[in-house]
Amino acid sequence: MSKFRKKKKGMPALSTASLPDIVFMLLFFFMVTTTMRETDLLIDSPRLPSASEVKKLERKSLVSTIYVGKAKDAKYGTGYNRIQLNDKIATPDDVPSFIYLERDNVSEAEVPFMTTSIKADKESSVGTLADIREKLRDVNALKLSLSTHKGSAIKK
Repeated sequence: MSKFRKKKKGMPALSTASLPDIVFMLLFFFMVTTTMRETDLLIDSPRLPSASEVKKLERKSLVSTIYVGKAKDAKYGTGYNRIQLNDKIATPDDVPSFIYLERDNVSEAEVPFMTTSIKADKESSVGTLADIREKLRDVNALKLSLSTHKGSAIKK
């Protein structure tokens, strides 16, 4: 009989000691990188129209969003022409003050790069959108983006 035994060849046991560290590291990563929705929608989520030529916005921190659609609650009125600015239902006359508030939140050097995005429901009135565009023109907010779905704009 020999003094030394031969070791059994096979797979060593998998150590799970570092598993909690990995889980907490992933949890921390997702907590840091996730952003919460900044506004609660008081209108139904807009069903965006389709377009064939779409472009993604570059600097989302400089984008001010105006929602147009049907109000969720009857106390805000009926129809598809309700306008939401931040967390309140508004009229086209409130758009200039909304733009001025958004400009106050960024540095003076970034103001020319600000974009106004309109997320309007398919059923929204063109007159409402024209009123918003006119008010934006009055305050010299000329960079305008209309949000759409990527897809064919022409349906056969």
